[in-house]
Amino acid sequence: MAHPLRGATAITGLGMTPMGRVFGKSASELAADAVRTAIEDAGLQKSDIDGLLINPGITGITGGGISLPLQNYLGLTNLRLLNHMNAAGSTAAQMVQYASMAIAAGMANHVVCVFADTPLSEGKSSGAAYGGAGRAPGRPRGMSGLYAASGYFGPNTGYALAARRHMALYGTKQEHFGQIAISTRQWATMSPLAQMREPLTMEEYHASRWIIEPLHLLDCCLVSNGAIAVIVSAADRAKSMAQPPVYVWGMGQGHPGDTNRAGSAPETETGAKIAAETVYRMAGVGPEDVTVCQLYDCYTYTVLVTLEDYGFCKKGEGGPFVEDGKLGPGGSLPTNTGGGELSGYYMWGMTPLSEGIIQGRGQGGERQVPKNDVILVTGNGGILNYHASLILSPHAS
Repeated sequence: MAHPLRGATAITGLGMTPMGRVFGKSASELAADAVRTAIEDAGLQKSDIDGLLINPGITGITGGGISLPLQNYLGLTNLRLLNHMNAAGSTAAQMVQYASMAIAAGMANHVVCVFADTPLSEGKSSGAAYGGAGRAPGRPRGMSGLYAASGYFGPNTGYALAARRHMALYGTKQEHFGQIAISTRQWATMSPLAQMREPLTMEEYHASRWIIEPLHLLDCCLVSNGAIAVIVSAADRAKSMAQPPVYVWGMGQGHPGDTNRAGSAPETETGAKIAAETVYRMAGVGPEDVTVCQLYDCYTYTVLVTLEDYGFCKKGEGGPFVEDGKLGPGGSLPTNTGGGELSGYYMWGMTPLSEGIIQGRGQGGERQVPKNDVILVTGNGGILNYHASLILSPHAS
C-alpha cells in the first residue's frame, strides 16, 4: 500500500536569480526577485500564496540576512504558514518536507520556500565570506579552545579529517575525489547557470592548491551570492498549473549527532543512512530505481560518502564506485547534472533541489538526462551533522 504522502504534493514554481560574484542587491532584494519569478513561473498570483518558509544562508548566522520581516517586504498577506528555518545545507529539503506535510494536512495551498544569501563582497576573497562563520568572538574558551589549539578552524578542517579517515579505513585515493570533481565539471560545461564552465583534467585537479590535505581547492565548493525560490502545491492543483509538476514521492531526514567519544563515527557513517531508510520507504523505491542524483557536494568527499550511505555501493567502496566516470555525462548514474556546488553555484541545499526540478521538468537542455523517472535530492549541513532528502519524479504515481 502506497504511503499517503507519496505524490500528495508537487513542486510547481521555480525562481532563480543570477548567482555567483553578483553585487548591488541585498539578500532581501534577491529573495524578492526569486519569489516573484517563481510565482510567475507557476502561473499564480501573489494572492494565491498562503505559506512562506525562509532560509537565510550564512548571512543569517553571521548577522543580517533575510528573516521573518521578508513577508512584509514581499507584500504577502493572510499567510497560513510562516517560518524562518536554518538547518544549514539540509534546510531546502526540509522546507519542502514541512510545506508538503502542511499542505497534506490542509493548512496551506501554495507554499513558497526561499533561500537568499550575499556572503561575497567586492574586493574580498570567497574564503573570507565563510572564514569567521561559527567562531565565537574573542579568544576561544573551555572545550572549544582545544579545537583552536589544535588548529581546527571552520568546515574545511572537519571535512578534511573526515576524508582522511575514509582514506585510512578503506584505501580511498586522491584520484577518487578528483574523479568526482571532473565528472561534476563535465556537467557544468553544459549548464549556462554554472560559474565554472572550463573543462577540468586530473592533472589540473592535482595542480590546484591545497586547502587542507587531502582537500585541494577543487575539492571544495564555490561561494555565491544569489537567491532561489520554489513553490510547493497540492498535487491535484499542480496538474492544471503552468509548468510540468515535479511530484514529491519521498522525504527523509537523519541527524546522527556527535558525542566525540570512541565508537561515534559521523564522518564515515552519516545522517544520510538514516534518511535513506525513510525516503526510500515512503517513495516505495530503492537505490536500484534511482535514475539521477542531485547530491549536496560542499566537498567531493560528501558525494562519495553519500553514495555509500544511500546504498549505491557498500561502505568503503565509494572510491572504486566512482572511478569509471559513471557520475558524469553518459554514465550509468548521472549526478549533479548542473555542476553542483563544486562547479555550478552554491545556494546551499537549493543547488541540488533546483537542478532536480529542472531535470524533473525535462528542461535541462543540453544536459538533460534521458531518464528522469526517479530523482534523489539530498541536503547536508554542519560537518556531516544534518541531513535531509527528497525523491522527486515527473510522474504522479
